[in-house]
Amino acid sequence: MNSALGCLRALGSFRSLRVFRRLAPRTLRGRLSLVALTAAALLMTVLTVAFNAVMDRHLQHQADDELRNRAAAVATTVDTSGSRVRVVETVNDRLLDTNVWIYAGTRLLEKPPSAARDSAPTRAADRLAAQRKPGCATIHAHGHRPVRLCSQPIPGRHATATVVTALDLAPYRSSADTLLLGSLILDTVMLGCTYVLTRLSVGRALRPVRTMTDQATQWSAVGSDDRFGAAEHPAELARLGTSLDALLDRIRTVLRHEQQLTGELSHELRTPLTRIIMELDWWRTRPRTDAETRAAHEVIAEAAQSMRTICDTLLNEARENTLNPASAPGTTDVVPALGRLLRQLDAPDRVRTVVETDASVLEAGVPPGLLERIVSPLLANAVRYARSAVTVCARPGPGSVRIDVVDDGPGVPDAFLGELFQPGRRADPGDGHDGAGLGLPLARRLARAVGGEVSHDPGHTPGARFTITLPVG
Repeated sequence: MNSALGCLRALGSFRSLRVFRRLAPRTLRGRLSLVALTAAALLMTVLTVAFNAVMDRHLQHQADDELRNRAAAVATTVDTSGSRVRVVETVNDRLLDTNVWIYAGTRLLEKPPSAARDSAPTRAADRLAAQRKPGCATIHAHGHRPVRLCSQPIPGRHATATVVTALDLAPYRSSADTLLLGSLILDTVMLGCTYVLTRLSVGRALRPVRTMTDQATQWSAVGSDDRFGAAEHPAELARLGTSLDALLDRIRTVLRHEQQLTGELSHELRTPLTRIIMELDWWRTRPRTDAETRAAHEVIAEAAQSMRTICDTLLNEARENTLNPASAPGTTDVVPALGRLLRQLDAPDRVRTVVETDASVLEAGVPPGLLERIVSPLLANAVRYARSAVTVCARPGPGSVRIDVVDDGPGVPDAFLGELFQPGRRADPGDGHDGAGLGLPLARRLARAVGGEVSHDPGHTPGARFTITLPVG
């Protein structure tokens, strides 16, 4: 039973929390305005309670002062110089006797004409007179109306007297209620003004944030170079601008990598795709024997496998962002791989290709697919621009494998050396050769990803020499 009750209470609390969350404002401006309204309401409640408590105390002191003044005025008509207490009649006796009790010791001498002997005010006056010291008390009489009574002893040589005066507190309570009502009305007006002003102020304060958000959304969609910066902004907005700038930089980097990957894939896939299209065109244009058809199938299958290897290599590199022997395990026998790449090249008959090495076994610490993607762009450029020969020299280095790709072509123009490895740059776009300027940047990026390098020797003449450095297997 207890566990069931506990479950019901927990369910009720959960539902209440869900209702509260549903009713809570969804905007930051609404939430901040609600927080400010709650804080102002708590503060005004405390101030209202304190103010009305002070005013009640002040009104009570005023009433007590009024009673003491009347008691002092009545005391002037009481003679205690003799052996008996005697009340002296005065001109204003009727006015002074209103709500006044006079005692000789504890014996009642005079009372108000309208007060009965056993009435609540008379009994309260009897108790105050019996104390024989100044005191005050509040009672409810005459239809539960509050009445305040105060006693004032009058010392004498042989006898003592006590004057008790009474005062109706209804006017004072009415003033206190009026003050309380006025305070509540003022609090309501102040809370309404606080909420409206807070929403306006917060909305104005958040306007730059909304503007920055819209700008960041627009800039991120197009990879813009515009940035917010930290100058001429408050500290909070400066920090927000710095964070948004860093986010925009990362988005721009991602977009650039995406564009780079797309360009590299299209660049690398162009050659095997061209081979497939050429074989299909040749196969359609004229009849072929069974042997020629099988050879065409082998060429297409080889090109398709090459495309698959290219996609796997580039996508894995893009996914991991960096390649090393741990993330891309495997080794490659360099010399046979270079020979296979040269045989796959569509080199003109006038260009002779050769692989030179002085090592019987030379292994690089990279997988075969990655080695092909690094070397292929350099071989393609060498065959494209060579006049008569392309030489590939593979040799061991200190903890590395060095592969030189040398051609006897025109070489790289001196004015283009600074842009040689920048994506999308070509020395002469109108030279009649197909290319997008992505091969060399891709080769260098992949080599650096595994701890290697691709460099150009500007002092080599004639022609060009590119050196690939890879970790040893």
